[in-house]
Amino acid sequence: QVQLVESGGGLVQAGGSLRLSCTSSGRTFNQYTMGWFRQAPGKQREFVATISWIGGITYYADSVKGRFTISRDNAKNTVYLQMNSLKPEDTAVYYCAATSSLGIGTASENSYDYWGQGTQVTVSS
Repeated sequence: QVQLVESGGGLVQAGGSLRLSCTSSGRTFNQYTMGWFRQAPGKQREFVATISWIGGITYYADSVKGRFTISRDNAKNTVYLQMNSLKPEDTAVYYCAATSSLGIGTASENSYDYWGQGTQVTVSS
């Protein structure tokens, strides 16, 4: 069983930055493709970014491309989401997710087997 714990959320002004972290309890973290998703109030959860375990290939939602960066440190069993130039519309609960079924990144929620509890990000205007 893999447990994912997110941290790093908080309140920030528009234009500011935050770095989210997600630490895994799994012993084979380097064989998990990781993803970040978010859910704003009253909206469905949506894909943000993913990083594959094969080659560390990244893929982003158009809404965050150029502002957010996903990365991973396999030695620390941690995936990060660096968020810059934050906008009020980035306000949401951010979730990390993991799958060992795919070696490539995926934007599909259904492809992920494990989810964290979420961390709140609030961007004020």
